[in-house]
Amino acid sequence: MNHNTQHLHDMGQRIWLDNITRHLLTSGALKHYISELSVTGLTSNPTIFEHAISGSTDYDDAIQKLLTHGLTDEDIFFSLALEDLTQVADLFKPTFDASDGIDGWVSLEVSPLLANDTVNTIKAATTLHQRAALPNLFIKIPATSEGIPAIEQAIFDGIPINVTLLFSREHYLAAAYAYLRGLERRLAAGLDLRVASVASLFVSRWDVAVMDKVSPQYRNRLGIAIAMHTYKAYLDLLNSERWQKLAQAGARPQRLLWASTGTKDPSASNTMYVEALAATQTINTIPEKTLLAFADHGKKDVIALHIDGGNSEALLEVFRREGVDDAALASKLQQEGVAAFTKSWTELLSQIRAKSVRGVERPANITSS
Repeated sequence: MNHNTQHLHDMGQRIWLDNITRHLLTSGALKHYISELSVTGLTSNPTIFEHAISGSTDYDDAIQKLLTHGLTDEDIFFSLALEDLTQVADLFKPTFDASDGIDGWVSLEVSPLLANDTVNTIKAATTLHQRAALPNLFIKIPATSEGIPAIEQAIFDGIPINVTLLFSREHYLAAAYAYLRGLERRLAAGLDLRVASVASLFVSRWDVAVMDKVSPQYRNRLGIAIAMHTYKAYLDLLNSERWQKLAQAGARPQRLLWASTGTKDPSASNTMYVEALAATQTINTIPEKTLLAFADHGKKDVIALHIDGGNSEALLEVFRREGVDDAALASKLQQEGVAAFTKSWTELLSQIRAKSVRGVERPANITSS
């Protein structure tokens, strides 16, 4: 077992892998990460799947077989994704069982085309949840203004949710309160409160956004400051009377998850965010290259984040003096995140369509998505 990754696990932080490819499964790499690098879960998104399908021929035969069933491009994608994620979920099932459902999760995102559509996001989440029929699958919903009520309803409906595209403490709290409302409605209805959820805060994109706009000494520090600021809000919420009432009735916390933790600045340490975001009661979903780098040469025995938020308030004030409007930038980053996933989604379906053209002809009564 790797000392660096085990140290994070022992500290109370869980490592999830932010990647999925069919080769990751067939090569045995994921099994190795689980057994040797303390990986206890996995996340996916449209960009990850777009790279996986367009960057290999691993899915070509499966696409041709699915075409014979008269499926749309979108249906084909979800079939491919669920083939992979079902295998992944099976690999993590022992972890899921041993942790009584706390760890061992995988994630699948609804179409990003629904980011501003509450009603159809709820329908899509319900359909994917029922179609997968996996106890350890999160459905990912972005925390847009239209996504927040969809998250609340999905939690009330008993669907495990990974809230994605959070970029600030305020975004996190909106997602957390949606989770609380969903659970409170379940409590009032006499339903089981054990509906799992995580809230995914994106970190490195902050630093990319301000790289050329702040003084050199403040580069690669904004994302971590936002994370620290959010971590304090997370712990404060867990200590609140409102949460304690739900916890006493059997609810479990919606854990805070660090996302986008691969270093984007080539001049900075490639393990910077992993080391800076070590924190109890959290998850870090780590890109594969970053995971391997941390296992190889990460800082030994990293120290956990300050539970009081450390100097995050002071740092954010510094960035404001540097001209960064963090509230406006958080909104912009979320919009850009939706746009990036939408672009990947469109390219993903185009790749499926292109691979389809080279194989079995699509039935005449079926059109692409």
